[in-house]
Amino acid sequence: MTTSPTGITGALPIPSGFAVSERTAHLRAETALFMRDHVLSLVSHDLRGPLNAIHSWAYVLERKLDANDANSQRAITGIRNGVDQQVKLLETIVDATRAETKSLALVVAPFPLHPLLDETVEEVRSGLARARGVEVTVESHLATEQLNGDRERLAAALWLMLTFAVEAGTEGAVVTLAARADASRWYATVTFKQSAAALGDPAVPHLLEAFARKQALEPREAKRMAWVFALCKRVAEAHGGSFEQSDAPESEAVVLSLHVPLSATTAT
Repeated sequence: MTTSPTGITGALPIPSGFAVSERTAHLRAETALFMRDHVLSLVSHDLRGPLNAIHSWAYVLERKLDANDANSQRAITGIRNGVDQQVKLLETIVDATRAETKSLALVVAPFPLHPLLDETVEEVRSGLARARGVEVTVESHLATEQLNGDRERLAAALWLMLTFAVEAGTEGAVVTLAARADASRWYATVTFKQSAAALGDPAVPHLLEAFARKQALEPREAKRMAWVFALCKRVAEAHGGSFEQSDAPESEAVVLSLHVPLSATTAT
């Protein structure tokens, strides 16, 4: 475990031969942090179902077994104790570890949206897109609209959406960011064509972890999002908004959508 210049413990190593800014390094580390906590949340949730079932069946078996059979009673006690130990581990280790991103603190203040787009797009262009030969275009209908929310958190979510789109693109690909606002909400949509080969190619620069890129290509159960987008989802929901990831076959358009109220109703 290492500490980055921005103070994040466990920051990812910078790709060999590829220079990134301190801010990009910070965003990479935050992406990894939120993904780790999201995976821990899935582990905690998905293990509790089987453990509850084992606990329930232990009671069923106990009623069927001879109460005077010492070996049977020891076996039932062992099953129960094992389940209780596993639940305690989930509560004290898994759930406690992800507390940092589970309760997401926001620094809420009004800010103009258009500069946020310009700054984030430039960070992505200089951080990865130019090195990969991927073009990032902007279709913005924003003028002077402002959003009352956490600017840094929302910038991180937008950066991740764009960075993943660049990671998924082959040389010459185009990533499009469309942004607009109505009377009550801000809408940011990233559209791109996803290439499995580009996501896994070791010969080109990458900012996101190989594990995250590989998992993003796997079928999503029950419409769960790819783990790498945990930050986007958590930031959107903390603002009272939402994040969505569309499904699409290889080389067809994938859409990532972030919707946030202009006056955020925080839901930490």
